[in-house]
Amino acid sequence: MQLNYLYLIVAIGFEVVATSALKQTDGFTRLWPSLLAMGGYALAFYFLSIPLRTMPVGVVYAIWSGAGIVLITAIGWALFRQALDWPAVIGIALIMAGVLVINLFSRTVVH
Repeated sequence: MQLNYLYLIVAIGFEVVATSALKQTDGFTRLWPSLLAMGGYALAFYFLSIPLRTMPVGVVYAIWSGAGIVLITAIGWALFRQALDWPAVIGIALIMAGVLVINLFSRTVVH
């Protein structure tokens, strides 16, 4: 089970890299960011498929998408200077709380 989380973390990392590159593709008109985005998503989905062998799809997807949202929002704020208002900050905090509740308290996730 621990290995599933490692694969999930790797999948999240590739998804975050791919989404960050997607911003730079300019509608897939720039070659290198486009290749990075496509390759990153391909690897993200591959590593995401591994935990799905033994973990519920809803739980895996909630963790993957929730962590991705939080990390991409942080990257957007830090690297792309995208402003966050208080409702956005509160929403991101609620997403983080949801991922933590699933991981810490759900019986669906086998520990």
